[in-house]
Amino acid sequence: MKKVVENSFAVTGFVGKDAEIRQFTTASVARFPLAVSRKEQNGEEYVSSFIYVEAWRKNDSTSFELLKKGKNITVKGFFKPDEWTDQQGVKHNRIIMAVTDFYEPVEKEEEKAPVASKKKKANKAA
Repeated sequence: MKKVVENSFAVTGFVGKDAEIRQFTTASVARFPLAVSRKEQNGEEYVSSFIYVEAWRKNDSTSFELLKKGKNITVKGFFKPDEWTDQQGVKHNRIIMAVTDFYEPVEKEEEKAPVASKKKKANKAA
């Protein structure tokens, strides 16, 4: 039996600028940068990057109201190859992050310290 590797992603970040929206006869597309960050190996500094994504919608479905600069969102989707030839005949390619779903992230409750760690701190203080 062959193993299948699913082409998908889920990322949470901040919308870098208001989405550029283009409307067509039956569908619309929103293109926008998503600012994401990660901790450096030293665990203190963050490195930020912008990833460029596009979201397609049928004109009678979900709106793009969440796609405003500074909004914290989670996007889910798949990677899509894009190839084209420019006016000089040079071939180009890139990977598009095609968004199938986006929403405000669910807030997590702060983790409570385990009881055992509280006891250790109390013993050290004594």
